[in-house]
Amino acid sequence: MSTTRPMRVGIVGAGVMAEAMIAGLLANHAVTPDLLAASHPRRERREVLAERHGIRSVEANRDALGDAEIVVLAVKPQMLARVMRDLRGLLSPDQVVLSIVAGATIRTLVDGLGHDAVIRAMPNTPSQIRRGMTVWSPSSACTEHQRDMARAALRSLGEEREVADESFVAMATALSGTGPTYLFAVMEALIDAGVHLGFPRELAHDLVVATLVGSAEYAQQSDLHPAQLRNAVTSPGGTSAAAIYELEKGRIRTVFSDAVWAAHRRTLELGQRLEAEVDRSAGDPDGDGS
Repeated sequence: MSTTRPMRVGIVGAGVMAEAMIAGLLANHAVTPDLLAASHPRRERREVLAERHGIRSVEANRDALGDAEIVVLAVKPQMLARVMRDLRGLLSPDQVVLSIVAGATIRTLVDGLGHDAVIRAMPNTPSQIRRGMTVWSPSSACTEHQRDMARAALRSLGEEREVADESFVAMATALSGTGPTYLFAVMEALIDAGVHLGFPRELAHDLVVATLVGSAEYAQQSDLHPAQLRNAVTSPGGTSAAAIYELEKGRIRTVFSDAVWAAHRRTLELGQRLEAEVDRSAGDPDGDGS
């Protein structure tokens, strides 16, 4: 973010992904420890955050808001309705909410918080080592300055892509958000295959991880389509051709496509459930079921 001063940041729900953002923001000098507050219900967790990062850690979610310019909402989906009910009416018009809650739509966030300036984002697991990919979409009420702050926050986790169509965030949840799961499963299968061949498990692990990382970086730096990269290493009658034949017999493309679609359907279901919870809360503002 092209600013002359650090941001003031409040984080609601300082779990693993939120701590990755805290570390990245501090490393990027986008924020200083005295300008960052984070909430968590457990005292032990708050003490760890304060000692490890020098930030202000608080128990009550509302205490993390303070004079923050950007408020990161990083709670579990099942806690979202209650947390938004607690924060409703406490956000000022110049604050922007950046949600990394899986499935939470912009409509859910706006209605639940009673606040118009919200951003829906979906980071992934490599964000914990600042190699993540986050797709995000702002509400129409967000100013350019608020979008700049969101970019700075999300770049603390790795790469980011803004999309105008919110439905792309749900798609990204199934592709890049869930993507590491697919690769971990492939990694596990290849390691097991190496052990079956006769490799010690530790050596098979190192060979597979280095191969996947190197191949991904090679593809990133290449101007060629992945199909062209694959063809370049597939000699007629060779080992790669034999392997690809078996993968295609096993419907590998269809299986991956089906997996992504299943993740996408689940994302939409989760979003619908969260919207329904917010609607119920609106009809029961005290949250006591009466």
